[in-house]
Formats: sequence, structure tokens, C-alpha cells
Amino acid sequence: MNDVAARAQVSLKTVSRVVNGDAGVVEGTRRRVLDAISQLGFRRNDSARQLRIGRAAEIGLLVEDVGDPFYSTVTRAVERVAAANDCLLFTGSCDDDPERERKLALALCARRVDGLLIVPASADHAYLASELDSGLPVVFIDRPPVNLDTDAVLADNVGGARSAVAHLIAAGHRRIGFVGDDPDIYTARRRLLGFRQEMAAHGLDVDEAWIAVGEPGAGRLRRHAERLRDKLEQLLDGPAAVTALFTGNNRITTQVLRELALRDADAGAVLPRPALVGFDDFEFADLVTPGVTVVAQDPAALGRTAAALLFERLAGLTEPARQVVLPTRLVVRGSGELPPPA
Repeated sequence: MNDVAARAQVSLKTVSRVVNGDAGVVEGTRRRVLDAISQLGFRRNDSARQLRIGRAAEIGLLVEDVGDPFYSTVTRAVERVAAANDCLLFTGSCDDDPERERKLALALCARRVDGLLIVPASADHAYLASELDSGLPVVFIDRPPVNLDTDAVLADNVGGARSAVAHLIAAGHRRIGFVGDDPDIYTARRRLLGFRQEMAAHGLDVDEAWIAVGEPGAGRLRRHAERLRDKLEQLLDGPAAVTALFTGNNRITTQVLRELALRDADAGAVLPRPALVGFDDFEFADLVTPGVTVVAQDPAALGRTAAALLFERLAGLTEPARQVVLPTRLVVRGSGELPPPA
């Protein structure tokens, strides 16, 4: 508004009166203010005013898949913060598709939401720069923005991965495999980095045959599931066999457990299991035998913290962009302590 006032050569109060449609502004002055708004691309952010007078603001949330338990927990946490602030929440799934993310985000902006929360899929978020410049607060969750300077709330992916590998090494394992998602994805890339760092910290070389990662592009999850049996066969029975596995997310962990069960069924016997630690907790992880040791994130804290940051921006906070990194914790249940073969 300061820029609009300077361009139109009027006071901030006059700009506010024009923007709010108040009577008593002469036509020539009103026109100069409207022209300045048009030239500068100014877009009024009504959020703080709406919250003060008790009228609901509106925010948008984009996640990878609202049906995924991790993202549904994030969504529920954001929803609770929004409700506490008398705010409406609009949610969409981008299916990890950068173009769909862009279309959904810009559609929400076009409908004048007062703030955005995004679990990003895109490798370039410059398309939101003009919205940010016009006053729209944006907070990224789980993965940081690229080419955009704004708030983000992340988990300690590197530290969590290192704790998983350290746990396996403490159990006597030296040949540890990594099964992860497409390393173009920020979280997958950071977890692979943590795996490599902890192995190096213990003076252990990593055979690249021990690394199995997903492919990029649409349908990657389906393709990864289809190829997982062959990958496990190579990791567990091939010339570069490992004695332990670190899996990069809960979907991959459950796929590995399923393939191990099918492997037993095919053999007609219970085969020796590799030790296993997964990143992300999941339902029933404590009910299988042995229970699955995991690096647990707190998706509710991710959503709650991100939403709180957004509402601080809506209330007028103007400090530089912040990046908040939340800790993970190792939940020991037995699968990571399986001893290596003699």
C-alpha cells in the first residue's frame, strides 16, 4: 500500500478508503489510486481485517495425496488450526505432479484465498513470486520451495536417516541396503544423503548395488512397486547381498514387508529376514513379528507448525522467510536388531 500511495501521490488512508470502497473520495483521486493499483499489481490481503471482525478468511492446502495417512494427518492438523482462527480451508491433491500443483495453486490464488500451504511437487516455484509480492503469505510443508523466498516447515530427514543407519550398524550390520523413492524428490534425496553420511562416518563403503531408488515421473509409485520384487532379490540373494535394509518411506516399507511375505510363500518356508528400519511410522507397525523399527516424523506437528506460521503472516508478521526443521525420533520395535548372518 505504501507503493500505491507513493505512485498515486496520496496518503495511505486514502488508498485504504479506495480499496475498501468508502465514500467521500473524489473521482480523480480514486482513479489515480486504481491506476496505481493496476500498474503495481497490488492485491489487497483482507485476512487480518477479516479475522479481527470475525468474518472467516480462506486458506488453501495442497498435498501430494489427501488419502495418504501421512498427508491426511497433516491436513487434519491444519484444519484444526484454521478452525481455531475461524478460517475456511480448501484442500487439494497434486498427485506429485508439478503441473497439477501449479494449476491448483494458481486456481486458489485466482479465487482470492488469503494464504497458501503447499507440500510441493514442482522443481520451480517462481510462478508464485507475483502472488507473494502482492502480499499472499505462502508456507511450504515437508519440502522447501525452489526459486521462491518464503517460509517452510521440514522434518530432519538427514538426521533421521543417520539414526536409522546407526541403529543397524550398532546391531552388527555392515552391508546395509537403501530402498527409496525417486531422488529428485527432496525428502528422498535427503534421506539417501543421511544414509551415505552415516555409513561414511563409520568408515563403511557403500556398494552402489545396495542402492535401489524409484523412477521419476507420473506413475512412479506403481512402477516402483512392480520392480520391488526384482530389486529385493538382487539385494538379498545376489552377488552384492545385504544383511539389512533402510527403507525411505512408509509406502516402501509396507511394500518390502509384503514382498518378503510373498518370498516366504514362494519358498514354502520362512526364510531368514534382513534387519529393517523404515523412515515414517505406519499403522500396525507394532503388530507384525518382529515389530518394525522406524524413524518417526510428526506429521501433525508439521501441519500445525506450518499453519501457525501462516497465521502469523496473516496477522502482519513481516520478518524474513523462516525455515523450521522438526526433529525425528527412532522408535525401536525389534526389526532393526535382527542379527546379521554368521
